[in-house]
Amino acid sequence: MSVQVAKSQNPDPNGAADELLKSLSGSKPVMILFFASSVYNPDKISAAMKNAFPDATVMGSSTAGEIISGHMLKQSIVAMALDADVLKAVHADTIPLDSPKSIDTALNNLSGGFGSSPISLDPSKYVGIILFDGMSGAEERMMERIGDLTNIKVVGGSAGDDLAFSSTHIYLDGKAYSNTALLAILEPAAEFEILKTQSFCSLGRKLTPTKVDTESRKVLEFDGKPAVAAYAEALRVPSHEIASQFMKYPVGLMADGEPFVRSPQRVDGDAINFYCQVRQGVDLEILSSTDIVADTKSLIDDTNKKRPLAGIINFHCILRTLQLEQEGKTEEYGRIFSAIPTIGFSTYGEEYIGHINQTATMLVFYK
Repeated sequence: MSVQVAKSQNPDPNGAADELLKSLSGSKPVMILFFASSVYNPDKISAAMKNAFPDATVMGSSTAGEIISGHMLKQSIVAMALDADVLKAVHADTIPLDSPKSIDTALNNLSGGFGSSPISLDPSKYVGIILFDGMSGAEERMMERIGDLTNIKVVGGSAGDDLAFSSTHIYLDGKAYSNTALLAILEPAAEFEILKTQSFCSLGRKLTPTKVDTESRKVLEFDGKPAVAAYAEALRVPSHEIASQFMKYPVGLMADGEPFVRSPQRVDGDAINFYCQVRQGVDLEILSSTDIVADTKSLIDDTNKKRPLAGIINFHCILRTLQLEQEGKTEEYGRIFSAIPTIGFSTYGEEYIGHINQTATMLVFYK
């Protein structure tokens, strides 16, 4: 069973694609998944990758940092080749985010490629990967609609642009797209699973959003009080200090004891802007950060003991990456994956049962 990974830091798109082709030359991939720094011209890197692997479905996104077995990188491109021993088939399509019905059409077309309808796809046999334009703000709407239409699990991330927050891109078969999502439905030959780790515990302090601008991801009030004042009260710090506490003390929607993280982005007057939507009237809990490296290592080690892992695709929040950088732990984090073929990227948001933050969502394949 073959999952192969490779990296290149050649700044020339064609040169980088050639290096990846040489590194992955032993495989006959059904699919190539790649994640490329925004230093690469989007049109050129997508075309170069398809030219290098003309017989495979070639897809990926721009990043805010790259991950490969043993390393967290910047200004590079990482790629994974999945051959027929791991992946029976894949169908992928782009979804314009300014067209409300486009997801329905795409899902019908993709499931039709497997001779099925979206709702009839067997979640034990099929899994989805989704990549979003990270500047679109459309993730919640799209993920909710996907959940309405199919029972398969969908995992993924929002593209980055190395913290420029200007322009992110999705890649499919030689073309680059913005204001677009990419949805792929995979029929793995290997057993697979979706993992989630967020390295937070609840402090047991609740905040209920009572006034929300959902579309702009802004909370105006918690518990009937101005959002900034209420958050500061829950953290037990002065209001002027809360912005510096957001990364270590976000809020979470608790489900079966597991937090689904909603990360504050910035203070906006008396309001707080978030990196994902917060629902009015839905209780949240203040979270406290734990050890990202220890938590992730425990998850991967436990999973690998259950059954040996053949490969990992890691959608890793940029806020986690920034925390690892602050703590000087990026090398330690990269080493967690040294013995397992792994690629991933630092995202502007993670997808799994909705749109979340400060989380790593992973698609893993077993041997």
